[in-house]
Amino acid sequence: DKWFALQASVPGDQTLAAVRDLMQHPAFSMKNPNKVRALLGAFSRNLPSFHATHGGGYTFLAEQTAALDRLNPQVAARLVSAFNSYKRLPPQARQLVEKELQNLKATAGLSKDVFEIVSSALTK
Repeated sequence: DKWFALQASVPGDQTLAAVRDLMQHPAFSMKNPNKVRALLGAFSRNLPSFHATHGGGYTFLAEQTAALDRLNPQVAARLVSAFNSYKRLPPQARQLVEKELQNLKATAGLSKDVFEIVSSALTK
């Protein structure tokens, strides 16, 4: 888990691609909450990579939250809480995050846990 977290914490433009690749690693499983927190949680705390100006980190985290929500809504809710303070971001980043949150909120079958976090983030 520490190895996954370390890989996801490396600042740089290639980190998102590395995290995507690591999700295919035999030791990683979306069904294992510790692995998810180690890899995806660490990436969401990697400020330079997660908040890259292209917004790919936001899209990636929203996609993974939706996928994880079907497996483990509590861990998905914890993961999506990375967006809670998005209104403090610069305007361009704020718009990108809000778009991802709106898309998540509109996802069919979204769990109550994730829906509450997303709704709360959008109304704060």
